[in-house]
Amino acid sequence: MTDEEIQEWKDQIDRMSRVEMAKLWRFAPAGHPIFNTRLPLYEYFKARYDNVGGMNTAISKQIGWETAHGNV
Repeated sequence: MTDEEIQEWKDQIDRMSRVEMAKLWRFAPAGHPIFNTRLPLYEYFKARYDNVGGMNTAISKQIGWETAHGNV
């Protein structure tokens, strides 16, 4: 992945809401670039996710409900 592609991912992460991040955290497919520990994206994502509050019971229930009703 190029430096430009990494920056594009970081910009996308910066635009994500806490709920969008929670959905990605919970439901990202295997091999998703953000969770590739050989890239700097995981640390960037995790730091921002923690900064916006991370996972909590309410968000977990919300994304679980949305998933059960086809809104992922």
